[in-house]
Amino acid sequence: MKGKYLITTSQFFVAPDGDEYRAAWGNVEILDDSILGVKTNRNSANWYAKVGTKDNHVIIAGCQIHYAVRSEKKPSDSGGTTWKMFKRGIMVDKIPNRIYFTE
Repeated sequence: MKGKYLITTSQFFVAPDGDEYRAAWGNVEILDDSILGVKTNRNSANWYAKVGTKDNHVIIAGCQIHYAVRSEKKPSDSGGTTWKMFKRGIMVDKIPNRIYFTE
């Protein structure tokens, strides 16, 4: 897995800026479990994805990756939409950006 990807995580994570994000975008490098200095067992993640550059990156446990979409072009940072279904129809709301950009 080489190149730029939009990685969606199963749970929110806190980035260095203190905000919560649900995805990260940037160059991806797959790492084994030696990156944290602890050997994991079969009940833990045994691989990680480093998203970003040497100086600015986030390391995501493989078990937390929900989707990986190859995207050389930087996604929009203007936010997006979310929706909920109700008995009377669908409600669509605007949401703020939840992508952590590493570049």
